[in-house]
Amino acid sequence: MTIPARVRHYCPGGRESGGGIGRLVGYVTDAAAADSDRHLITDTRGPRLRMPGSLLRLAAAVAAMAADRVIAPDRIHHIHIAGRGSTVRKLVLTQAARLLGAVHVLHLHDYDYAADVARRPPWQQRAIRRMFRGAQRVIVLGKRDCAVAHDRLRVPQDRIETLNNAVPDPGERPQAAEGPARILFLGRLSERKGVPELLAALASTEMAAGGWTAVLAGDGPVEDYQRQVADLGLADRVSLPGWVDEEAVRALCRAADILVLPSHAEGLAMAVLEGLAHGLTVVTTPVGAHEEVIVDGETGVFVPPGDAKALARTLADLVADPVHRATLSRQGRNRFIDHFSMEAYMTRLQDIYQDLGARDLAPAGAR
Repeated sequence: MTIPARVRHYCPGGRESGGGIGRLVGYVTDAAAADSDRHLITDTRGPRLRMPGSLLRLAAAVAAMAADRVIAPDRIHHIHIAGRGSTVRKLVLTQAARLLGAVHVLHLHDYDYAADVARRPPWQQRAIRRMFRGAQRVIVLGKRDCAVAHDRLRVPQDRIETLNNAVPDPGERPQAAEGPARILFLGRLSERKGVPELLAALASTEMAAGGWTAVLAGDGPVEDYQRQVADLGLADRVSLPGWVDEEAVRALCRAADILVLPSHAEGLAMAVLEGLAHGLTVVTTPVGAHEEVIVDGETGVFVPPGDAKALARTLADLVADPVHRATLSRQGRNRFIDHFSMEAYMTRLQDIYQDLGARDLAPAGAR
């Protein structure tokens, strides 16, 4: 019988304030809940990047790693990394892992890590390459980031694992209620997520006559966008509740018909997978690993990033055609069940951990 690996996850903001990374890690720990000591979560930043609190969180994470080397020396340290400040913190944490001889995995979640690295000074770029080459495994979300890890960061191909995100199965979608089509956006309210184009599309003449309502749920400059909604005359149709927790996300998905995420850049958005899992019609952009998840016109619909007119036409067509929505929803959910369930994800993840444990790899010599 294979014994599940013991793992400590390190992520910014932990489960509750870590955005898509925190949500994924939360789903992983829930899936391993039969033995709560097998997957632990350590926050490396705090709810927001604020000094000195964030430095204290990072110091506590290093201390937790050092303690594990004494009381749980077989624990695998799963370090989740993105760009910007996350990379700086993980440079410190991975250096500690190498000094302590801790087996560690780097899991890259970023909407454009190649550009983030390219903006840094040469000495930081060298340090980042050493960091990635020093990990026993590098997990990436899709083909694009696999190329970044291999070509830009010089990680050997046999140390890279491509593992698409996953979400729990909420069960079969209840029969859609009659009435206006319900549009849902999940994510940080920002230009990168395409919120300005989404508001422009909702205010367009194409959408004016249709029967629909929309919820844009996420953190960010919520009050600024609420004013924009009012200025566009959409206050009676569009609500912005701010950040919502996992339970509220599930409730919003159960009540929605269309999931829209017109991002300019993504790794692999958890919102897209939530939409597929809940049997929603997914409208998004072909960025990051989305083309590895969505088959355009079959399991969802792609629109070009930044194209408010194309987004308006697509949403208007879907609002007016519930039969087409139902077909896309059914095929999208089937795609989720076949490829993006938590069961399949946990099997792959456990295989990676078991391989590390079996080989007992020491940190690679990084040049």
